[in-house]
Amino acid sequence: MSSKYKEILGKYANARENLVSAMQDIQESEGYISPEAVKEAAEYFSISKADLYSVVSFYAQFKFTKPGRHTIKVCKGTACHVRGSGSLLSALEERLKIKEGQTTPDGRISLERVACLGACALAPAIVVDEKVHARITLPELEKILNSLD
Repeated sequence: MSSKYKEILGKYANARENLVSAMQDIQESEGYISPEAVKEAAEYFSISKADLYSVVSFYAQFKFTKPGRHTIKVCKGTACHVRGSGSLLSALEERLKIKEGQTTPDGRISLERVACLGACALAPAIVVDEKVHARITLPELEKILNSLD
């Protein structure tokens, strides 16, 4: 087992009920669940890779692709949608040349759509690297993109 995962997996008894917690720790460490992590965790928990995927992929919190250096989350909740978040998402997809759920080929930006940010009074809202941006307009969106390294 790789030393990268040995420490994380070693915190858990080799029991299937610990699988989700262990995978949460791996994702927190790496930002996603890599194929190497799947292989090693499956071996550790004595299950097939298919079994591991079937459990972990049930939960929306887990990601199987490496995230970009920056993550942009566009709220599609009712208030944000009514106030134009769809236009923001379309503009981002066009500007970045990716679709929601994808990462730019250079690994710079991941684009996500979320059901609700809980910031309805700030609609339309986006989150960039955990920072909420309120009442976003297309010109402001361009400024935000230009500010990212």
